[in-house]
Amino acid sequence: MNIVISETRDIKIGDIISLYKANHWSSADKPDELYQALMHAHSLISAWDDGKLVGLGNAISDGYLVVYYPHLLVHPQYQGKGVGRKIMERLREKYRNFHMQILTADAKAVEFYKKAGFRKAGKTEAMWIYKGNEH
Repeated sequence: MNIVISETRDIKIGDIISLYKANHWSSADKPDELYQALMHAHSLISAWDDGKLVGLGNAISDGYLVVYYPHLLVHPQYQGKGVGRKIMERLREKYRNFHMQILTADAKAVEFYKKAGFRKAGKTEAMWIYKGNEH
């Protein structure tokens, strides 16, 4: 397996939707909005295996002080093989000097993010107004 990590935004909407559907993320039900959100993110990192999109992560940021990582997905067939780690390493490197790097982790992803250096922020609690059923 030769995974290539890229910052290209030349990604077909169908490839993105396939990745999100494979992970059962409800944002796949809003393909145009999802595509525009990813294309307008501050950063978009993707993982490719022989031309196949197998993972992606994005960042929303003010560009100076704070960055939020809303999405990190790896195709189920590639999970546990270091693809998500490579994407997160690229994002963390890009924002290494920022004062605050933030994300919200579902219970099943908490250990992954701990290995990437994230910790629970004091006594904070994640809060949202959410119009989805999973992600």
